[in-house]
Parts: sequence; C-alpha cells; structure tokens
Amino acid sequence: MYLYFRVDVRPELERAGHWPALGFFDLKEHFVAIGFALLPAYWVCWRRPNANEPTQTRTMLTSLLAFIIWWGFLTGHVVNNIKGFSS
Repeated sequence: MYLYFRVDVRPELERAGHWPALGFFDLKEHFVAIGFALLPAYWVCWRRPNANEPTQTRTMLTSLLAFIIWWGFLTGHVVNNIKGFSS
C-alpha cells in the first residue's frame, strides 16, 4: 500500500496541487515512526503490571498508540481516495 501511494498516488496529488492532503500524509508518516519507537515502552509497561503500580503510564501509552493507529488508518484512506476526486 505504501509503495503504491509513493509511486502512483503522490505524483498525481502533487500535479493537482493537493498540498494539505500531502501534508497530512507526511504527518501520518511521522506519527507512525513515533508509534514504532513507543512499542518497546508499551511492551515493558504491559509485560507484568503490578497491582500497586499507577496505571497512568499504561493508559497514556495505550491512548497515544490508539490515536496514532486511527490517524494512520483514516488519513491513509482519505489521501488515497483523493486521487479519484481530480480525475
């Protein structure tokens, strides 16, 4: 999917001048990179949670990763479908 976007969809969006959509996609790429970097911390926090530990860290990591996943999913679909709007 990513290679398809880079080779087929992105040049069409650049020619059509959909710069905000390309900016959202670039932002998505940055968020996904941050999400990948957070996965080891997520694993450590959920590996063996103790009953007396505060749950703030686990809650924040889970919420942040959920946001990144949904942002990537929705942005990817919207940007991919914009190509059809200009043709």
